[in-house]
Amino acid sequence: MHTPISQQTKVELLQALRQRYLRASKQEKAKILDEFVAVAGCHRKHAIRLLKGSNSASASVPAVARRTYDEAVRQALIVLWEAADRICGKRLKEVLPSLVAALERHGHLALDATVRQRVLAVSAATIDRLLASVRSNTSYRKKRKTATKPSKEIPVRTFADYGDPLPGYLEIDFVSHGGSSMQGVFLWSLVATDVCTGWTEAVALVAREQSLVVEGLEVIRQQFPVPIKGIDSDNDSAFINETLLAYCQQRKLEFTRSRAYQKNDQAWIEQKNGAVVRRFVGYERHAGVAAGQCLARLYQSVRLFVNYFQPSMKLRSKTRIGAKVKKTYHKPATPCARLLAHPAVPEAVKERLRAQQSHLDPLDLLRRIRESQAALAALSTGELGSGQERESLEQFLAGLSELWRQGEAWPTHRSSTPRPRDWRTRQDPFAKVWPEILLWLQEEPDATAKSLLERLNQKYPDQFPAGQLRTLQRRVRDWRRVMARNLVLGCHEGQATAETPIVVGAQPKMRFQGITPVSNGD
Repeated sequence: MHTPISQQTKVELLQALRQRYLRASKQEKAKILDEFVAVAGCHRKHAIRLLKGSNSASASVPAVARRTYDEAVRQALIVLWEAADRICGKRLKEVLPSLVAALERHGHLALDATVRQRVLAVSAATIDRLLASVRSNTSYRKKRKTATKPSKEIPVRTFADYGDPLPGYLEIDFVSHGGSSMQGVFLWSLVATDVCTGWTEAVALVAREQSLVVEGLEVIRQQFPVPIKGIDSDNDSAFINETLLAYCQQRKLEFTRSRAYQKNDQAWIEQKNGAVVRRFVGYERHAGVAAGQCLARLYQSVRLFVNYFQPSMKLRSKTRIGAKVKKTYHKPATPCARLLAHPAVPEAVKERLRAQQSHLDPLDLLRRIRESQAALAALSTGELGSGQERESLEQFLAGLSELWRQGEAWPTHRSSTPRPRDWRTRQDPFAKVWPEILLWLQEEPDATAKSLLERLNQKYPDQFPAGQLRTLQRRVRDWRRVMARNLVLGCHEGQATAETPIVVGAQPKMRFQGITPVSNGD
């Protein structure tokens, strides 16, 4: 068995062999390595590293890994990720410079110079790695499919007919807010997205009706940063009608439709239906004028937040190789950035976009979005009396770093708290004889439920089968809990005594705090 040598002996041996090893031939180096491994008892690769080192002391000390992105960078990325509404690393990487500048300009963020430099230099893959544990609590829901009716009155445009369109050619679609049922009256969203830049607008409608579609398109036309040149819709009867056709002719808009049952013809708007509308509104049922007003306020904040501070990836090419399809994408960019970079957009429009972007506070927009989402969720569930106070911007900013621990951030996507069961599904078999059972219990407080059931069978034959013993045990146990509570807390609740009347009838709801239930004695 090999006896290990001391560290000092190993250092002296390295000093004696290093120069000889460096000048030796390949065969001689092998012999020197064999000798050193036999004496030092280390691995052969480790021995090579030691003999090639500059000095034995430093070579024997293992190197310490240097961590480039420490916890300060991670915490800063968490706040920025929440401020960007939890987008992926590729999109967050592109918006980091403008987002950090906007937050610093409005006084929401003050990063150390070193931390700021590392945050701006971090790659998209490192962002996803640093936020992996934080993002594990998020959840997403898939969009539902809808059916449309075909029509031959409007020219057909397929996904391959666009080519490289100019800004101003929109795809429009409806998103329903009826929840799991399409019956009754509920809200609809009219959504429009620009094929070239991805600029998205949404308008809340109280019904899916052609005259309301025209009014919604007029609102979108006024809000859109560039003149609208054309619209493309599916085969919904609310779109394919004389009213919308006359509106397009009056405004000199090119009006086309997609093929029936070909969702890929409207791939741009279908993607925004999930990435924008379902992401911020959810899938619950929303109906009524109040919910419509709340949804309209939500869209006013969403349009600014998405179009100015949410980068998106646009498909560049798609190539089929056998059974596989290879897709390449453009660099992630916000719709505003794409408009600013497009040569066909007038300089006056670009100046207006830059001026508006410089005055927008992304954190304030996100706070307003959360408030509108909370109000919309409260209207949907009917829980209007929650009494939750409105958060200030400072309070909202302070909670961003710990918000990921709560799981779902969007109030419209949170699952409602299940209502506790406080009703009976069967008739109480002991309702008529319960006063008599109470008298027996007052005479014999230690009586078991089994003995009480035997007395009932003797007095009322064939009325209480043996299977009802467990029900009687629960009733007796609840009675003993009430008695224990009255005895222990009687001085705090009006000196209640054992003679306090008990409600007879349906099983009462009992809630106790700080009292350990007594044994039922069964």
